[in-house]
Amino acid sequence: MTATHPSGRGTTGLAFAAFAAILHRDIVVTARGFVVFAVHAFVQPVLFLFVFGVVLPATGLAVQGYGALLLPGIVTMTVFFASAQAVMAPLAVDLCHLREIDDRLLAPTPVPAIVLEKIAFAALRGVLAAAILFPLAPLVLGGEFQVRADSIPLLAGIVVLTAIVSAAGGLVFGVLVPTDQLGLAFAALFTPLVFTGCLQYPWSTLDTLPGFQIVTLVNPLTYSAEGLRFAMIPALPDGTRTPTLDIAWAVAGLIAFTTLFLVTGMRAFHRRAIH
Repeated sequence: MTATHPSGRGTTGLAFAAFAAILHRDIVVTARGFVVFAVHAFVQPVLFLFVFGVVLPATGLAVQGYGALLLPGIVTMTVFFASAQAVMAPLAVDLCHLREIDDRLLAPTPVPAIVLEKIAFAALRGVLAAAILFPLAPLVLGGEFQVRADSIPLLAGIVVLTAIVSAAGGLVFGVLVPTDQLGLAFAALFTPLVFTGCLQYPWSTLDTLPGFQIVTLVNPLTYSAEGLRFAMIPALPDGTRTPTLDIAWAVAGLIAFTTLFLVTGMRAFHRRAIH
């Protein structure tokens, strides 16, 4: 079917009201199912932090201080899954043969605004997940928890960019992957993203694996994890900092991938939903 929407200056307020109403509905639904959201968002990251950040250093299988290197990667992973999953699965269901997306297409708001609402909602979920993880991290890591206190605005900005790029990536997957192939897509696409995104290791340590180091640069999670390491890990007593990607490259990478995913996702959504 073809969706029609009112046009003209007088519809701007109506379109914004419809956008806000849809966003409010999604937020209310998430609030009512907060326990499910918490289980999905925090069980895996907390276990990762405990095993790799506490157990391995305590047993001598990882160096002391590894928890501080790991935490930015775990924050990235938490935001990524919370944001991407909030778009990917619901959108795939909306676009299946039942065409539940048609209800939203009939709202008095432009089609791109419907897509942006989904991304905004998913990004909010990702930011919320990070906001809850940070108070949990020191409880899990104990003395391994180390975060700079002089770069909170930069840290918050990287988290927000990570949430947006993850939501935009979820949009692409949700539109292009058939509903019955979501499980396969998750295993084939998301798992490699997690293990090639410098979540468990700093990018600078891959100098001995130059081929793999280049591969990590085509993963948006690399730019998030490295940006967060720059913003989170404090300098050593002698003033030495943990080597990371330059923060300008990290931010540029996140913006570039966001743009790529948004353009690709918007076009694919319009093609599939409208035509």
